[in-house]
Amino acid sequence: MEDCIINSPLGFTKITGDDDGISSITVLNSEEKITDIIPECLQDCVYQLNEYFDGQRKHFDLQLNPQGTDFQRKVWDALLTIPSGKTFSYLELSRQLGDVKAIRAVANANGKNPLWIVVPCHRVIGSDGSLTGYAGGLHRKQWLLEHESPFKQQSLF
Repeated sequence: MEDCIINSPLGFTKITGDDDGISSITVLNSEEKITDIIPECLQDCVYQLNEYFDGQRKHFDLQLNPQGTDFQRKVWDALLTIPSGKTFSYLELSRQLGDVKAIRAVANANGKNPLWIVVPCHRVIGSDGSLTGYAGGLHRKQWLLEHESPFKQQSLF
């Protein structure tokens, strides 16, 4: 496994992966040394994340290799179907997965998503439209949703 640290508008970000794919992308709550030389297997991920933060990318095209249970992987795959600029409730996600009673399990799997931003767990909100738990912090979730909003303010100059 290789890893690197990059800086993003939301903090230092650690990316881990190998030739089998990206296994984790995590925002850190501490200042870290930025990696000078990005390992080859992580370069495309760094490039695509930078495009995303620059507003030039809405969809990621990366080989992913997250580690998790079959159920977690099923939830993470469902998250990939939520379009940029849209949100789903935990109930809608449970319904999409075929079991509305699994809402707590779905929320738990969502919270264990190891691929920050790329697998868009930030697009899942409460049924009442509230921003609910987010491992990266609610301030980051709000920033990401505003960044992806199709109605965000455009500069007039």
